[in-house]
Amino acid sequence: MPVDTTTFEKHYRISELARMWGLGRETLRVMVKDEPGVIKIRMGRKKAHTTYSIPESVAARLHLRLTNSA
Repeated sequence: MPVDTTTFEKHYRISELARMWGLGRETLRVMVKDEPGVIKIRMGRKKAHTTYSIPESVAARLHLRLTNSA
């Protein structure tokens, strides 16, 4: 059974990336919520209790997209 290549990468939380990139947490949450490769950990029934874990390769892809769109 093959292991996903993002399994052992560094993973970021939304607050970490928001601080590093100078963006608001809600702005970043909207960007990553449907991004392929992002791990969503839902606590309870409400979407408000979802924790996002963003692999380093996904963060790099998002950052590249942000810098190329300017």
